[in-house]
Amino acid sequence: MPNILVVETATEVCSVAVFSENHIVALSENQHCTSHAAELTLLASECMKKASLDFADLDAVAASGGPGAYTSLRVGTSVAKGLCYALDKPLIVFDTLLALASAARGMPDTRKLLLLPALDARRQEVWMALYDEKLELLLPAQPFILDEGSVWDYCARLVPDAYERQLIVVGNGSRKIEGQYFEGNPEFPEMIRCSAAHAGEIVLKSYLAGEFQDVAYYEPFYMKPPNITVSKQTPF
Repeated sequence: MPNILVVETATEVCSVAVFSENHIVALSENQHCTSHAAELTLLASECMKKASLDFADLDAVAASGGPGAYTSLRVGTSVAKGLCYALDKPLIVFDTLLALASAARGMPDTRKLLLLPALDARRQEVWMALYDEKLELLLPAQPFILDEGSVWDYCARLVPDAYERQLIVVGNGSRKIEGQYFEGNPEFPEMIRCSAAHAGEIVLKSYLAGEFQDVAYYEPFYMKPPNITVSKQTPF
């Protein structure tokens, strides 16, 4: 029965959970974090204390691999790597959008679904993917510029029976998408945001399959390079 510490820092949510198999034991998170670097290690210690575990009791550490915000993803990955290196434990990485889709699928539902996890990529852009109710990938993670077209029209062209399915849009990018025109009656459950609590089933599957990352060389999937600007101030 593996104990796995899960770190989620892809968005404004800073979240840590401890799972025993795929059962959540403890969760500590700030849904409106302004500094992941300042809070993540504190939340990890708090979460381990809630779980009544020492870090040495862990069997693996998992981190969100993106897409997501450049700086916060780097913080989460660095902390996860540091724990793995210090504890000599394997590193697991999970897809941020897949974890969101898994949370949406977990809602009581027997319909044929289209699960659209979407993250805010600033301006009029989102990062999104598309899954069915079995979490089969229908559209790989990619950026989508909302000014250039309808998300629904784009998805409907890819899925032959899209009009027969219930669309569920989750993640902090859903607020941008909600204003577009959609066929049917799509759902936008705002309570489903990025959280370490959504990743238990995914990371357990990776652990049992031995799907581990290189602690030294792994880099998150940023989707696009960071927007780094040069100061216009004259140096002294």
